[in-house]
Amino acid sequence: MMSPPCTLPSRLASVPEARIPRLTRLYDVVRASLMCRTVASLPMADRPQGSGMPEKGTPEYDWLYGSQSSGPSGDATQRMPASGPATGRGPAAPRPDETRVMPVARREERAAGGTPPGGSGRTPTPAPTPAGSQRPRKRRWRPRMRLVPLVLLLVLVYLLGVPLYHWTKIEKVDAAPTGDRPGDQPGTNFLIVGSDKADDLTDAQREALDTPERGGTNTDTIIVLHTGSGGRTMMSIPRDTLVDVPGGGTQMINAAFASGGAPLLVQRVEALTGIHIDHYVELGFGSVINTVDAFGGVEICPKQDMKDPMARLDIKKGCQEVDGITALAYSRSRHVTALSDLDRVARQREVISAIGDEALSPWTFVNPLRYWQINDAATGAILIDEGMNPLDLGRFALAMTGKSQTCTMPNLNAPSDPNRIIADPDRAPALFNAIIDDSKVPRSACTPTGRVIN
Repeated sequence: MMSPPCTLPSRLASVPEARIPRLTRLYDVVRASLMCRTVASLPMADRPQGSGMPEKGTPEYDWLYGSQSSGPSGDATQRMPASGPATGRGPAAPRPDETRVMPVARREERAAGGTPPGGSGRTPTPAPTPAGSQRPRKRRWRPRMRLVPLVLLLVLVYLLGVPLYHWTKIEKVDAAPTGDRPGDQPGTNFLIVGSDKADDLTDAQREALDTPERGGTNTDTIIVLHTGSGGRTMMSIPRDTLVDVPGGGTQMINAAFASGGAPLLVQRVEALTGIHIDHYVELGFGSVINTVDAFGGVEICPKQDMKDPMARLDIKKGCQEVDGITALAYSRSRHVTALSDLDRVARQREVISAIGDEALSPWTFVNPLRYWQINDAATGAILIDEGMNPLDLGRFALAMTGKSQTCTMPNLNAPSDPNRIIADPDRAPALFNAIIDDSKVPRSACTPTGRVIN
């Protein structure tokens, strides 16, 4: 039985030939292969004779391989020109039967088993934005570590530069005495002298203190400040202390300052105590007032109400913040308490210690303006010996801060005058020797007034 000739598929039979799109050669080869398989599946008796392929010149041959004639055959696949709307504007609307090109999936998606666009597969990577259209990203500020050493260096320069600058403005004095002196001793000993120098005060300050403009000719503050391995000790020598003078006789120790200035006072202190004085520091009224005001005041704790018209002082009992003028009056008053000058030297040390406590405040160093004002005030009315260098002055300022053992020279009333005092021959040497040897001062030799505490 012969197989019927190949005809168009039934789904294309009703489509006009002129509208059948041209098939690809792949489709033709697949169709021919299917035809051969169909023939092969027939029984031998029903198979067509020959090779099983359409003969050249037959309609089936031309339909499969195309006609060689110059014009297309009646049933040849023809390409239909695309036609637009009558107006000729825009592309024509797609026809329902028109062949459409399907989107091609990317090779990566096919390998990963992804779905075509529009499915639920991975979101395709967006195309890169042109460089010109990218928004500049805002840089977040980050501190650069290389600036930290520079800032620290500037702070260090400021902390060292300000005192060095004010060092050049300090007035210096020759305080070295003549004649025999004690030899060098361990530790460092500063002689602190408070004078009545008032030529550095303002008009308002002189009016408040009722004092004329004058240079320093008298002293009521004499303190030996020792620093060393035995700790810091602040020993006051009352101004009414009687000392021997060359050629015979005695006089109050402050008279040496009035008659011979710093060198004679240093000589009298060394002769009385046996302590070698390394450096001399003299403070005027203005130095105390302006330094306290630069700190914003200091705390004092009077043990009783104090009203002393001669010192221009009127304060109540108890701890309180005071300004520079009040602090100076508090340290100079001697007409209120029973022990007079012995109580005064204790208040002088109290004010000096209060200034040192304020100097240790971190605010002193982190506030540039405050730091400048303190250095300016502290050096504005101060005299130092010619042998003191900036490092020595720094040691002195450091010794003024923190805790110190404060004492008054052990003393007794003078046999010749009950209004004068002398060094206690039994107890004073223990305090003097502890300072000389840079050892710990015995508690019994260190009392606030220098008298025996029962």
